[in-house]
Amino acid sequence: MRTALLIMAAGIGSRFGGGIKQLEAVGVNDEIIMDYSIHDAIQAGFNKIIFVIRKDIEEDFKERIGNRISSMCAEHGIELCYAFQDKYDIPEGYEVPAERTKPWGTGQAILAAREFLSEPFMVINADDYYGKEGFKLMHDWLIEPHDDTAISMVGFIIKNTLSDNGGVTRGICKVADGHSHVIDVIETKNIIKCDNGASADGVFIPADTYVSMNMWGFPSEEGRRPAFVSLLEEGFVTFFENDVKKDPLKCEYLLPALIGGLLKKETHTVKLLETNDRWFGVTYQEDKPSVMKSIRELIDSGIYSTDLYSDLW
Repeated sequence: MRTALLIMAAGIGSRFGGGIKQLEAVGVNDEIIMDYSIHDAIQAGFNKIIFVIRKDIEEDFKERIGNRISSMCAEHGIELCYAFQDKYDIPEGYEVPAERTKPWGTGQAILAAREFLSEPFMVINADDYYGKEGFKLMHDWLIEPHDDTAISMVGFIIKNTLSDNGGVTRGICKVADGHSHVIDVIETKNIIKCDNGASADGVFIPADTYVSMNMWGFPSEEGRRPAFVSLLEEGFVTFFENDVKKDPLKCEYLLPALIGGLLKKETHTVKLLETNDRWFGVTYQEDKPSVMKSIRELIDSGIYSTDLYSDLW
């Protein structure tokens, strides 16, 4: 069965100091974080990879990873696709606000790849290391039959997802049914470490709180466009009708907010796939040394080979 991994890699990375943080080398052979996500996804059973990037980073992106893995993917039947997120890709009848510089967020990132989506798919961020468990949990969920109103999310414990170098944004989850389903997702900014947990704007968040790291799964029958893509198209029109009018330069069409709205309407369910793996990522320049150290430790413990993809076939 075909299952796709969609990697959102079009972020500008302003907090990173102007560099393209998705392309920073962190592995012993200059691998980037995406290499480890791709490795873990293929190992879990995914056989299609969709990169969502900006046109202006295409050359650098292909030089850093795309061209390097293309022959490997072709040799082993892994389909590789490129989609381009652009601020001008908006619903018909609307205009891009003057002085708007960036694309429209994670919801639009999926829409940028809609022509390539004809199977169950998983969404991740490019600059986050998720660990192996989430990919396996998600793949096993996606190959099962589900209604179009079903969504899944790999849930991380917040204490495993914080940066030592500043605040992060996470989707804070409320869960029910013995931790089997998410009932609300609240996009929360500037979450910082504190004793026994985290805090955001002075509000304490317990260490065992589940959070979304944009690791979502959307079902479909193979050969049919996932129903969630059509829902995204409809919601994008509503977003332009409401949010863009209120905050034309900064508003974003975000997956956690959209899915949180679906949960409030009780039209969809979100299955919680729990993982205890530890996240790390390059949110700030200062994060890079600790990420490199973490990768080295994973190699030393036998989780990965120094020749990263060599253990897949």
